[in-house]
Amino acid sequence: MKPIIQFTDFEKIDLRAGKIVSCSLPAWSSKLLELDVDFGAEIGQKKIFAGVRKRFKPEELAGKTCVFVVNLEERKMGEGISQGMMLVAVAADEAASPLLVAENVAPGAEVR
Repeated sequence: MKPIIQFTDFEKIDLRAGKIVSCSLPAWSSKLLELDVDFGAEIGQKKIFAGVRKRFKPEELAGKTCVFVVNLEERKMGEGISQGMMLVAVAADEAASPLLVAENVAPGAEVR
């Protein structure tokens, strides 16, 4: 377990539902998937690189609505810039599952 944080630290994280509009394999990486994610009118679309290429195929994620951190500082990842982070649960045996949101939840909805 990581160190205990103050609630005020947690409040700084902006978790949102995002619909993965497209998902592709960047030619320059063997670890990353490139996601174009719709976060609704308030935030718009963001490009997010996720280190899950060994666990998921692009067609398994495209069209899904998942939970993302949208207010992380942009980060250079290989030849691209990631504008957020997809949340994924990883089991002890390395099995993984993206945190899926019900289809009736609109892109951009806050996750609390």
